Amino acid sequence: MTPRIKKLKAASVAATPSISIERALLVTDFYKGEAGRHSTPVMRAKNFYHLCENQTLYLDDDELIVGERGPEPKAVSTFPELTCHTADDLRILNSRPMARYAVVEEDISTYEQEVIPYWTGRSLRDRLFAHVPEAWTRAYEAGLFTEFMEQRAPGHTALDGLIYEKGLLDIRTEVGTALEALDYLSDPRAADKAEALRAMDIACRASVCFAERHAELAEAMAADTEEAARRAELREIARICRKVPAHAPETFHEALQMYWFVHLGTITELNGWDAMSPGHLDQHLAPFYEKEQREGSLTRDEAKELLCCFWIKFNNHPAPPKVGVTAQESGTYNDFTNINIGGLTKEGQDGSSEVSTLLLEVAAELALLQPQCNLQVSHRTPQRLLKAAARVIKKGLGYPSLFNADAVVMEQVRVGKSVEDAREGGTSGCIETGAFGKEAYILTGYLNVPKILEVTLNNGVDPLTGIRVGPATGEADALTTFEALYRAFDAQLKAVVDLKISVNNTIERMVARYAPAPFLSSVIRDCVQNGKDYYNGGPRYNTTYIQCCGIGTVTDSLSALKTHVFEGSRSLSGLVDSLNANFEDDEALKLTLKNKTPFFGNDDDRADDLMKRVYASLFNAIDGRPNTKGGRYHLNMLSTTCHVYFGKMLGATPNGRLAHQPASDGTSPSHGADRNGPTAVMKSLAKMDQVKSGGTLLNMRFLPQTLESDTDIENLTHLVRTYFGLGGHHVQFNVVDTQTLLDARKHPENHRDLLVRVAGYSDYFVDLDDDHQREIIARTPYDAWG
Repeated sequence: MTPRIKKLKAASVAATPSISIERALLVTDFYKGEAGRHSTPVMRAKNFYHLCENQTLYLDDDELIVGERGPEPKAVSTFPELTCHTADDLRILNSRPMARYAVVEEDISTYEQEVIPYWTGRSLRDRLFAHVPEAWTRAYEAGLFTEFMEQRAPGHTALDGLIYEKGLLDIRTEVGTALEALDYLSDPRAADKAEALRAMDIACRASVCFAERHAELAEAMAADTEEAARRAELREIARICRKVPAHAPETFHEALQMYWFVHLGTITELNGWDAMSPGHLDQHLAPFYEKEQREGSLTRDEAKELLCCFWIKFNNHPAPPKVGVTAQESGTYNDFTNINIGGLTKEGQDGSSEVSTLLLEVAAELALLQPQCNLQVSHRTPQRLLKAAARVIKKGLGYPSLFNADAVVMEQVRVGKSVEDAREGGTSGCIETGAFGKEAYILTGYLNVPKILEVTLNNGVDPLTGIRVGPATGEADALTTFEALYRAFDAQLKAVVDLKISVNNTIERMVARYAPAPFLSSVIRDCVQNGKDYYNGGPRYNTTYIQCCGIGTVTDSLSALKTHVFEGSRSLSGLVDSLNANFEDDEALKLTLKNKTPFFGNDDDRADDLMKRVYASLFNAIDGRPNTKGGRYHLNMLSTTCHVYFGKMLGATPNGRLAHQPASDGTSPSHGADRNGPTAVMKSLAKMDQVKSGGTLLNMRFLPQTLESDTDIENLTHLVRTYFGLGGHHVQFNVVDTQTLLDARKHPENHRDLLVRVAGYSDYFVDLDDDHQREIIARTPYDAWG
């Protein structure tokens, strides 16, 4: 690291995440004066312009990539038009011991007086909860599912190469052409399209205004700077800010700054964990890097320093905190930016370059919380690049995660995307598949599959509350065969999915109506040509995902029921009574279930066939159902950290798991169930037809000594390629021993920089709450390759 990067990194790591109320005040003042004077899209765009024109700017003495969402690094904006924090929320955020956001009491008082009164009843969250039916609320409160859009704007979003080909002035020209082409005589939606297009034009002007303000600030700072080298840097920054995003970039530095202004625009306009990502960053940057290398205008070290500055910018932007938090809850500062490395080009060739190696080096050397990065491993990916990624994994940062690029393409082609668009796509957020720059692929929330089985065993009633949350599908005594039990489970599953989709369709229309995103729409292909917003069917593809959680737990539970009840001597009603009593006075039963049951993750068809059956039921209940934007619902197998929350909402389960303990994460086996090593886990999971999903997540933990030698690194690459050859979508690794994790719990001050892979992202172990720390420790540590 250069002295500049050491200084910028130290400042970024040391900065305390805080809540800035500036955006909330600007939005509130704007709406108070302008509400009702414009169409909603134009209102949103003018609000964005107001923000770009008035937000406090920040430019550090050493940085080369400029721009912050708030008035200083790690100052987090709030979004009251989406989810308005209460004063109690803000005080809890300021005082909770983990993932704290500093808020001064004066700002809380101002928020209470000026922001909350206006947005109460007007925020999207308030509108949403005013429309949901009682049955949905009961299921939601029972923990059968979550709903993302009650907390934030819909995501995820990743860009393609558009912003490196065109500037915002070029896009404004295209908007003007589209406006002129509107047919008010024959197109009944022409007037609506006109408003959407006018909004995009205003939003593009807003982003250019924001950049121009940075140019003026850099010029003013240059005039006051005595040190000649820094004065020259500031003048170059000013030049670049006048160039991009108004015009297409022509240099490596300009390309990075171009993306960063667009990134800031999207997370200022409507962010609430939107997982904004640059997509295939190495492929986008390689032409600029290679051209300047040939010309001699950019050295490798200069490019690396620019990338480090860029990386630190992401780390300066913690995720906006949720509303409705309690003193017991924690969270993460990670905003889920995920940079794709390698993969395939649009023509199907290897997408890696020297920039790919540079990105891995930067990630390893900076070792920051974010951005996250992943390697897209195709059949064309060179072994040297996979080994380079494995050497970064060995450092124990939890990244890069690894994806099967060939499967990612197949997943997208299966649902109707062109092969070229599929190759340009990849994964963002945690593991979610999409066509970058051409698709709105929206996550609606998680589905608690083990809870559905629990409700089935109790005839549609949540045993933790006694409240009916599903249809009556038979008392336990009436379910006399495994097939009868499974039919009841299938019926409960379909009822829950029907309920979630029916309400989500309403929510989709509310988002499209009340919270359009004109700036984001301007940089996503086809929105301009279609005259439609990103959230209203504007992009080429429009996918709605439901994330299914706990397949390990539900598979093992069904296996236990099949083994010990329907093929054994236990009565189902007696077992259900023991579950509802949390195995009180029945330790022998719990041990029998845990130790005498075929479990998923051991390459045992007795369990794995049940996993396949559950997966087929999920697929049949969700896949291909129409959403409200001309697209379809699909499933992915992702839990992030929701398996911990879902576990709290779940009683004891037939696999011997105690009440309120975490469910299995992603598509990983249940905690401690995988007893035959990593290859057996992968062989079990490979029996799932993962191409029919929008992504699966597999967590693995290796002890550090397993990756000590070059041979070990080679073995890891072979393990990954074998799994991907079997059809696996994703795998990621924690490389840390249990003793280190236990010591970090006891002495967190000695392990402040210990990064661990939590879900589809890494986090500082000491920032995790007790439940999440224990869950990571409980993951099976592998010390051999068998």
